[in-house]
Amino acid sequence: MSELVSVGNYSDRFSAEIAQSLLDTEGIDSYIRADDAGGMRAFQLAGAGGAWLIVGAQNAARASELLQAFMQEPGEEPGEDDPEAKSFTA
Repeated sequence: MSELVSVGNYSDRFSAEIAQSLLDTEGIDSYIRADDAGGMRAFQLAGAGGAWLIVGAQNAARASELLQAFMQEPGEEPGEDDPEAKSFTA
């Protein structure tokens, strides 16, 4: 079994599902870990640390790259001092 790695943390399940869809289109298997009773208690996510997007360690670098690119503004180059890009690193 492969080691699992978190590649993103989101304040709500919906945002995590959007990111998961992006990874799905690139053939990267992932799952969402969220303590919200399967979406029935979304209000609990804030106190539980949000929703985590999890991938296998072998896909973590590519998944992080895709998520960073997705979060960039059109025409913006990713940089070391980009706070949004850093929030998606494993």
